[in-house]
Amino acid sequence: MNNDIDTNVSNGTDNELENGNRDGNNNGIDPRNTLNDLSSKEWVAETVSVWIQKGLGANHEDAKIERQHPAPFSFTDVSRLIRFFTKSGQTVLDPFVGVGSTLKACAIENRQGIGFELNPRYVELTKQRLEKEVRTLFSTTNSQDIQTGDARLLVKNLEENSVDFVVTSPPYWNILHKQDHKAKQERIANNLDTQYSDDELDLGNIQEYDKFLEELSAILGDCSRPLKPKKYMAIIVSDFRDKSKYVMFHADLARSLQMYGLELKGISILYQRHKRIFPYGYPFAYVPNIHHQYILILQNIKK
Repeated sequence: MNNDIDTNVSNGTDNELENGNRDGNNNGIDPRNTLNDLSSKEWVAETVSVWIQKGLGANHEDAKIERQHPAPFSFTDVSRLIRFFTKSGQTVLDPFVGVGSTLKACAIENRQGIGFELNPRYVELTKQRLEKEVRTLFSTTNSQDIQTGDARLLVKNLEENSVDFVVTSPPYWNILHKQDHKAKQERIANNLDTQYSDDELDLGNIQEYDKFLEELSAILGDCSRPLKPKKYMAIIVSDFRDKSKYVMFHADLARSLQMYGLELKGISILYQRHKRIFPYGYPFAYVPNIHHQYILILQNIKK
């Protein structure tokens, strides 16, 4: 039995976790906590380094718009990140917002969201999604800012030190151009998009991996200017195969972002328990079914 969590908790903090904080505030939030609105119990639970992905399910009414995008991520997972790395009313940036999972999460969690998206169709789908799917009484749908265009240019319009958190799931190079078993069965058969766009500015259309990594790193690096000092960036990525080669995308990206003052603080594994299994490689060679993503947690160490 692994007692790591028990050991950490009992190291002088038992009463804090039991009571919520040191000085007995009714809301359970330590007044020294400038990062989020969580009690110590809630804080510790979110630091466990393996998460199980939680989606609505393919047949859920609110998943219809999300499925139009070839690589969406669950707003419930991004909500967890937003709750941990921001306080109510703060500003969150997603430079690759897709069909708006981050903005939906911001609306529900009472944060101000800014999203950049190159594809005008996905911008319209994001607007529809916010209108149809956000129904909570205290949501801030009108505070969500969706901007159409190239993130390389749009990020330059943001004021310095104006953003409290950056969270995004960027393109995974050009892997969507590879029409494997999954693409054929789940997307082509249902007449759904299999790639982001045909736009030459789309990072998913870059042919050389090193060039893609350089371009993506530059965009995320530019996000460090509007991101406040000591604040965090969370990037959801996955490793992938390029023909017979296994590409450690998460490691390459984390290393590349160091030059922009974005220091890796930790990695969480997002276990995609409900993904289907496909016979990759059978019966000739080992090819993994990749059922997890990495959440890179980086801190802006600028002064």
